[in-house]
Amino acid sequence: MTMKHKTKRIILLILFFALVVLAVFTLWGNTALEVNKLTVKSTKIPESFNGFRIAQVSDLHNAQIGQNNSRLLSALRDSAPDIIVITGDLVDSRRTDTAVALDFAKEAVKIAPVYYVTGNHEARIADSLAGFEKDLTAFGVKILHNETATLTNGSESVRLIGLDDPTFTPYLTHAETVDAQLESLCSPEYYTVLLSHRPELFETYVRHGVDLVFSGHAHGGQFRLPFIGGVFAPGQGFFPEYDCGTFKKDETVMAVSRGIGNSIFPLRFNNRPEIIITELVRSE
Repeated sequence: MTMKHKTKRIILLILFFALVVLAVFTLWGNTALEVNKLTVKSTKIPESFNGFRIAQVSDLHNAQIGQNNSRLLSALRDSAPDIIVITGDLVDSRRTDTAVALDFAKEAVKIAPVYYVTGNHEARIADSLAGFEKDLTAFGVKILHNETATLTNGSESVRLIGLDDPTFTPYLTHAETVDAQLESLCSPEYYTVLLSHRPELFETYVRHGVDLVFSGHAHGGQFRLPFIGGVFAPGQGFFPEYDCGTFKKDETVMAVSRGIGNSIFPLRFNNRPEIIITELVRSE
């Protein structure tokens, strides 16, 4: 064998092993759940809510982290949240399997009170959504359809707002829909936590003075490139601004979850599924 042939063979072997490593890394990364912690400080947070913990789950899309989502549920349990919020796309409209979502919800309510808002995939299964939500309610999940819930500790309260995905209102733009809902639901007297599937509407949330937003939808940009971030997100296009992480403007903080599952494309790259555990801290 000539030196040229040996060199070519070595290069091919290196490429082969590199592809194997890349494939293994990608497959591992699609189920290697990450628990990320966030601390949010504000003078508006009531004293009795100092240390209050909120666990966010978003974009489950029928995924299972561990058998029957055992690892996902274990991570939530270990995080000891005061409430769990689900910010849309609990199901996937392209391969709807409500059993996975319902099994997860049934166990999640045993950990902490669960609050849920719809995403665009729930809008796509509108014909069967009522039955699905009836089952969720029977398990104890609190569904917020453009409405508020009051979290009370002693004499102090925090307001929780839950918005339906704006695709439920097709005759208005998404921004117009959310703007109209927040106009009637926001109140400056409360520390306000908003559950809304759409991170691209951040400026609307800021304009209404929402204190803390939990959002999803972007799937972390699906493919994440080093030093660049997410490649594509629905509603934002290529190289989205609000792909994941924390964003702050004025007094509004938004936490965007990378979510758990996938939708159109079955794999994500360099983009582990995550839950976010947020702790509220009262600052002076």
